[in-house]
Amino acid sequence: MLIKTPSRLHIALIDLNGSYARIDGGIGLTLESPQFILEAEPSDATTIEFAKNIPECLEMPACIGKVTAAAEKIISHFSLEEGYHFTVHQLYPAHSGLGSGTQMSLAAGKLITEHIGQNVSSVELATIIGRGGTSGIGVHAFDHGGFIADGGHSCKEKKTFMPSSASDAKPPILLGRYEFPEDWGVLLAIPGSGACFSGKEELDIFQTHCPLPRHDVEQVSHLVFMNLIPFLLEKDIESFGFVLDQIQTTGFNKVELTLQPPEITGLMNAMRDAGAYGVGLSSFGPTVFTVYDRSNQDIVTATQEYLGDDGIVITTKAQNHGAEIIR
Repeated sequence: MLIKTPSRLHIALIDLNGSYARIDGGIGLTLESPQFILEAEPSDATTIEFAKNIPECLEMPACIGKVTAAAEKIISHFSLEEGYHFTVHQLYPAHSGLGSGTQMSLAAGKLITEHIGQNVSSVELATIIGRGGTSGIGVHAFDHGGFIADGGHSCKEKKTFMPSSASDAKPPILLGRYEFPEDWGVLLAIPGSGACFSGKEELDIFQTHCPLPRHDVEQVSHLVFMNLIPFLLEKDIESFGFVLDQIQTTGFNKVELTLQPPEITGLMNAMRDAGAYGVGLSSFGPTVFTVYDRSNQDIVTATQEYLGDDGIVITTKAQNHGAEIIR
């Protein structure tokens, strides 16, 4: 049995102030590519290998750790007596802002539960495995795809600000899932010079910068729910891009952007100068993204020329469905 999982953009965390008795909350977009593709079959022990087409890369140890840890938790939860042998057929960069850790973990868990005939949702899987303690975008994207808005956590459940990797809170509730226009392209630019954050570094960022000013989170909330999502539903790509730019200048997005080197803001400005309607940083980065249509598709070539050999440019689309299982 094989599973193909989407990647995701994390566009914004909404409330890292907490004055209104909730924290976190976020919006994000499910992507057709890059994908994580994993195969599993019952075995005497839990093992993992990489297909021959995957070159040796820095992502392999992280992948082994995520898949193995998730498998062990699922096996323990369901009191299974056998292990599983996993084969990774496709991989994409970890700590790049595309949500690979959640997809790896959920993919392993989903394959095992499907093998034993258990229909388990991504929220249930994430709770068992320990994912989604801050953002629910990757968890809900795994099941539903599309443009996702999650409702964060009650301060009764989660009392402090921390990244998903350090939080034991349950995944946030799904506020809304929206179809993303099929004719909007998504351009990803992953520069080699960007900064990546994980583990203690990520935790320190939350502890240093939170709580954010209440005015900032009020502004982000207004931009998201009164501007970005309505423009999405109206299929107004230019206004959607304009609001995406506004989101970068306030709230936690502003914090994330200030942690990146000047090369990232230089790339974002170059994309705007080339005709991008608006440009965002996914999560902590370094992946930069924009949406485009036929009127400004020249930004793809312009971004490739700007980055040259110092980065990767990916053209993709939104995926309006979740992970796919092939039996």
